[in-house]
Parts: sequence; structure tokens; C-alpha cells
Amino acid sequence: MSGQTLKTGHAGPLPVPATPPSERIELKVYRALTWAALPVAPVILRLRERRGKEDPRRRAERMGRSSLLRPGGQLAWIHAASVGETSAVLPLMLELLQVRPRLELLLTTGTVTSAQFAAGRLPPRSRHQYVPLDSPPLVARFLDHWRPDLAVFTEQEMWPNLIVEPARRGIPLALVNARMSDASFARWQQRAGLAEALFSRFSVVLAQNDALAQRFMRLGAGRTFAVGNLKIDAPAPPIDGTAYAALRAALGDRPRLLAASTHAGEEEIIAEAHLQIAAHLPGLMTIIAPRHPDRGSAVAAAISDRGLTVERRSTGALPGPTTEVYVADTIGELGTLYASTPVAFIGGSLVPHGGQNPIEAVRHGTAVLTGPFTHNFADPFRALTDAGGARVVTNADGLADAVAALLADPDALAQMQAGATRALSSLAGALERTVAALLPLLADPSEVRGRAV
Repeated sequence: MSGQTLKTGHAGPLPVPATPPSERIELKVYRALTWAALPVAPVILRLRERRGKEDPRRRAERMGRSSLLRPGGQLAWIHAASVGETSAVLPLMLELLQVRPRLELLLTTGTVTSAQFAAGRLPPRSRHQYVPLDSPPLVARFLDHWRPDLAVFTEQEMWPNLIVEPARRGIPLALVNARMSDASFARWQQRAGLAEALFSRFSVVLAQNDALAQRFMRLGAGRTFAVGNLKIDAPAPPIDGTAYAALRAALGDRPRLLAASTHAGEEEIIAEAHLQIAAHLPGLMTIIAPRHPDRGSAVAAAISDRGLTVERRSTGALPGPTTEVYVADTIGELGTLYASTPVAFIGGSLVPHGGQNPIEAVRHGTAVLTGPFTHNFADPFRALTDAGGARVVTNADGLADAVAALLADPDALAQMQAGATRALSSLAGALERTVAALLPLLADPSEVRGRAV
């Protein structure tokens, strides 16, 4: 069975299964356990709050309660796990609002950083809530309040109760920008009954490529299409003009490298590369933006242990004349950082995490370096490297050599940036195809029953 490619002219309804599939024993056990665990949910949330993983002011939302009123008319609920997924669906939200002028949107996420990221970027007629914990009564409480006309999940978010409860109410379900790692696919195959019971409930699955589409079909998904990666069509992350001017003034004409979205185990490699590059390019400034800003203190300590002078952006400090490494442990500033640096190493790729998003760097004209582990963004990285728009490095020596060569050769840097732009242009179109697939799932506004609060 091969995946289908969705054409932009696709029309016609994408039906919700009239009768949900019979629940497999795995799903029944999971639902029973999440019912039984309900009394300890507040305890779990309090423990997470102490670690900064939850917002205590909005704990009620994680229990399915909301202080916001549901707006009248059609409401589409879009769920994105964290910052990366939120960034991918924001352009989708804007496009849906443009083609449906009366549509209202609800965005849910599960992390504090994603809530902070979304706060300043939500389009009109949109609001944010934390997703409820995946327990049947909490999800039911959430759905009773919001009564969405469509539920859209992003990438690989597969919480069973969040899927089962809307499907039981006849709410169409879609999975967009869908992806699945080799390890996740193997785990789902070991739980084939549970996989079929969940994936078959989706009215449509929109995968990033044909190979992924076939995986979802093998796990029980029905209408599955390969439409591309929404992150390709996302605009460049925004630049804060004031912050950009201040940072550029502080950096002056020093040679610069950005290590973006780094993970544990990579900062030490970057520090070693910095020492090698600085031996040939005095005054080098390396900016490290950890994927998880709450690691800022640990990252700074690891860099200091290498004998390098460090400043942290979260303290309000700008890099001084003697600062060698600047740890940008803040949220939502990658656009400003990319615009300030000619070369960026994209993290999560020197350790077996699978790589982070290289597209944002390309949109700002920043040359891309990556480690060998890029399976989270396999298609973009393959296109970039084939077009000469990205280079793969495997260790500190390789990173140092690549950075030094690019900073010393403006023509090579410009050629690399041009190749990257061409590569992404060849992959564009996922946003248009995704909207074309979702619109048939939203009933004509004239048919929507009253939703007055």
C-alpha cells in the first residue's frame, strides 16, 4: 500500500468513521489506569511546578477547567506539544482564519516554554490554554466547555484519551505535519491493537513524506496523504529590533558563530571548537542558545570549566569586550540571534537526538552546519546538503574547520546561503495542501448549530 500525495485542488468530505473501532484491551487498560490515577494528578502537577515544568497559576487548565469563555460559532482546536510544533502551526492558524473569516481557534500546548512562546504570537480570534492531562474525566470536562468542531493534532502527539473522547463525540480528527521516528514506529508495531484503535479514528493524516505516510497507514490510519513539512512554509522567526540593535552594537565587528538549540553533551564540543577557531580568528564570539533555556546555568558552568569567559542573556547582560561565549538562555529570540550571525550550528545533531529545525536559520540567510544525527528533519537536511546549502560535521575539529573556512571566505558563505534557499523552495507547498485537506472537515458555517455561551 503506498501513500497518497494530496493535490491542492483536493475537494470532497473526509468522513469521520461512523462507528469508532472496537476498543482493544490495551486501550481499555490505559483508560482504566488513567481514570484510577486521577486522585494523584494534583500531586503530580505540584511536583512538576516545583521543577518549573508547570505554571501554578494555570493549574486548573491541566485539570480541564478554563477561565475563558467559549466564543460563538465554529471553533477549531489545534494541539501542539511544545515550541517547535507551535511554531509550525502558527502559519496554519493564520491561513485558516483568512479563508474562514468567522472561524475561532483554540491552541493548546503542554509546556511552559510553549505557552510563553505562543503568548506574543497568537493571531486574532485565537486563544491559548494548557492541554488537560490525559485522563477521561479531565478530557471530557475540557470538551464539554470548548465543544470544538474540529480537533487538529500536530506531528506525533498521540494521547489516547485526547483522541478517543473527541472521536466518540463525532468531532473530526486530523493529524498534521505527521512524523514518526524509527523507534516510535517499532514501538507502535509492538502494540498493533492499540495503534489501530487510535490511528483509525483520524479522519485524515497529513504526513511529511511518502515513507511516513506509509507508516501511518500500516498502523491503521485510513485517509493518509504525503503533503510535505509545514515548517518549510513557516516565515522567518521574528526579530526584536531593539534587542537586535543592542546585540549588534555589543558584538561590533567580531567574528561570530551561533550554536542554536543545543542539547546536553554538545556544549562541551562547541567550547572545544571555539578554542580552535579563536586561535586563528582572535575575538571570536560564540553564542550558544540551548534548546531548553532552563539549562542556561549548567551550560554556562560547563563553558566556564573550559577556561572561557561567559555571560548569560537571561541575567540581562550583553557580551562585553572580553566575553568569549554568550549563553542565550531566553525564549523566542532565535530570529534575533540568527539575524546577528552569519553561520549557525544546528543542535541536537552531534548527539543522537535527531536534530533541530534548520529552516529558521536559512530564512534569515544564516549558513547551516549540522552534526550527523538529523532524522527529525531528514527531508530538509537532505535537500540542503544535496544543494550545498548545509555542511555535516562530526566533531569539534570538523566544526572548527567548517566555521573558520566560511568566516574567511565570503563567496563560499554566499554560495552556501543561496543553495539553502533553492533547496527549501523545492520543498514548499505543505501549508496550502494542509489547508485544502482540513477545510472539508469543517462544516459549512450555515450548518453549524448555535454555540452561544
